[in-house]
Amino acid sequence: MFLILVGIVVIVVGFVLAKTESPVMAYSGTIRIAGFLILLLGLAVASVKQIEPGVVGVQKLFGKVNSNILESGLNVVNPLVEVVTFDVRTQNYTMTGVHDEGDKSGDDAIRVLSADGLEVVIDLTVLYKVIGNEAPRILKEIGTDYRNVIVRPICHQNKGQCRLLRCSGVVLNQKGRISGQNI
Repeated sequence: MFLILVGIVVIVVGFVLAKTESPVMAYSGTIRIAGFLILLLGLAVASVKQIEPGVVGVQKLFGKVNSNILESGLNVVNPLVEVVTFDVRTQNYTMTGVHDEGDKSGDDAIRVLSADGLEVVIDLTVLYKVIGNEAPRILKEIGTDYRNVIVRPICHQNKGQCRLLRCSGVVLNQKGRISGQNI
C-alpha cells in the first residue's frame, strides 16, 4: 500500500512540474513514468499474499467476508483486500490452577463437587482445530477471538459432566476421559 501511495504522489508531482516554468519541467515526463512504474509495482506487490503451511486465509474487503479461503502458498488477491489467517493445525487450550501456566493467567482450573461433597480441582487441556472450510463463517459470526468465545466456554459448560463422579478419587482412563473410581 505504501508503494501505491508513493507512486500516486510522484505522478502528481510530475503533473505539477509540467505546468510550472522551471528547469525541472523537462523531466516531468520522466517523473510521471517513474510514478506509474512505482504505482504498478505497488499494485503487483499488494496483489500477492503468501499463506504459510498449516494456515488458511480469509479475505475481508470493507467489512464483507469472502467465502473462498486461501490455501497455503502464493495467492493473487485484490490489492485492497485484508487477509485474516486462521491456524488449521491441532491446537491445545490449557486450563490449570498453576498461576503461570496455561492460556489464561491466574487460576483457571475447573472446580466441581464430587458425589460425596468434596471439591475436586481439575486441570484440563482441550485439543481443537479449526476446519479450514468453516474459517469464513467463523470470521463472520464470531471473529478472530474464537478461543475465548467458543473453546473456553465449552470447557466450562461441560464441567457438569464431571459431577457424575461417584467419589473424590478421580482417574483418567487410557482415552483421556474422566472416570470415577470407588475407593
